[in-house]
Amino acid sequence: MATQPLMNVFNRLSVAFERGEGSWLYDTDGNRYLDALCGIAVTGLGHAHPAVTRAISEQAGKLVHCSNLYTIPLQEELAERLTRISGMENVFFANSGAEANEAAIKLARRHGHARGIDTPTIIVMEQSFHGRTLATLSATGNRAVQQGFEPLVGGFVRVPFDDAEAVRQVASNNPNVVAVLVEPIQGEGGVHIPADDYLTQLRAICDEHQLLLMLDEVQTGNGRTGQFFAYQHTDILPDVVTTAKGLGNGFPIGACLARGAAAEVFMPGAHGTTFGGNPLACAVGIAVVDTIVQDGLCARAEALGKRICDGFRAEIGDAPFVREIRNKGLMIGIELTEAGTELAVLAKVKGVLLNITGGGHVIRMLPPLVMTDHEADLLVSTVSQLVRVYAGEELDTAPNP
Repeated sequence: MATQPLMNVFNRLSVAFERGEGSWLYDTDGNRYLDALCGIAVTGLGHAHPAVTRAISEQAGKLVHCSNLYTIPLQEELAERLTRISGMENVFFANSGAEANEAAIKLARRHGHARGIDTPTIIVMEQSFHGRTLATLSATGNRAVQQGFEPLVGGFVRVPFDDAEAVRQVASNNPNVVAVLVEPIQGEGGVHIPADDYLTQLRAICDEHQLLLMLDEVQTGNGRTGQFFAYQHTDILPDVVTTAKGLGNGFPIGACLARGAAAEVFMPGAHGTTFGGNPLACAVGIAVVDTIVQDGLCARAEALGKRICDGFRAEIGDAPFVREIRNKGLMIGIELTEAGTELAVLAKVKGVLLNITGGGHVIRMLPPLVMTDHEADLLVSTVSQLVRVYAGEELDTAPNP
C-alpha cells in the first residue's frame, strides 16, 4: 500500500524552495542556492523576472482561459513573433515539450499518408530524449526511459547521433521514411554537440529524399545556445521545429512550428488541445520573447557561456579525471572519466544547483541568461572545487555565503 500521497517517480534532493530572485533560489530555511540548472533549461530569465511577473498578474486579472474554439488574439501575437524570429510559417501551441514533439510526430505521419506511404517512419537518434509520452519515449534513444512501457510505438528507425552518413543510408534504403527528428544538441544525453556541418548535411539529405527535417529545440531554443534557435548557428531552415521550456520561463507552454508543405498538413479536427495557447500562457510567452530580443540575451548567453567554460578550462581543463569540457552558449557539460552521480548532492551542499546526465558521467549546467559575471565566476570556482574531489583533494563542505 502506498505510504505517500505523491507517486514515486522522482529521486528528489532533500531541499524545498519557497522563493527565487534572479539566479538564486531560497529554501524554506532561508539558505540560498545559485541556480545553474534553471529547472532544466526553463527559467532562462531567472526567477521572479519583473516582465514575467507583470504578464502573469495582469493577464490573470483579465482572462486566463477561453478554449481554442474561439479566437485568441494573444496566441496570434505570440505566433507572429515566433514565426518572424524562426523563419517558420505557422505554429501549434501545446503545454509542454513532449506535446510539441507529439504534434511533430503526428504531423510527419499525416504528411507521409498524404504521400501514399502506409507505414510512415521517422529517423531518430541514439542517446536522444524527446519526452515521456508513449510516442516520444518510443522516439527517445534511452532504454532506461522506455523500460517497462512496452510495447513501444512503432514507426521509428534509430541511428547514431552526429552521423549524417547513417541517416543517408537509411533514407536511401527505406522507402517508408518520411522525416528526420533530431536535437541540434543532445541535452539529456550528455550535452553532445555535433559537427558544425551536421544539420547542413541533414538538410541536404532531407531535400534529396523529400523528407521533413524536424528539430527538437525544446531545450536548445529561446536563446540558450547564443541564437534564439540553435539551427540559426547555420544557414539552414528546418521544416518543423519544436520548443517549450524557456518559452514560458516556468509557465507551461510548448510550440510546434512548421513551414512549407509541413505547414499545410493539419486541418481542423486533425489535432487539438484544451489548454494549449490559452491567453495566460501566451501573455507570458510574449513577455519572454520580447525580453530575450530587447535585452540582447542571445548574445549574452554566448558571451557568458564562453566566460564560464574558459574558467573551467583554466581551473580543471588539464585534470586527468576531466575528459572534456564542452558548451554551446549556456548549454554546458563537463564529462568525467568516471561516474559522478553524487556530485549533484555535493553541489547542493555548496549552494549550487546542477545535475548529472550522460549515464552519470556528465555534469550538466544550464544557467540563466541573466546570470551576472560575478555569479558565473562563483559557479566556476565552486564546481571546480567539487570536481577536484576526484583527484583526492579534501572537500570543504561549508556552504558558500
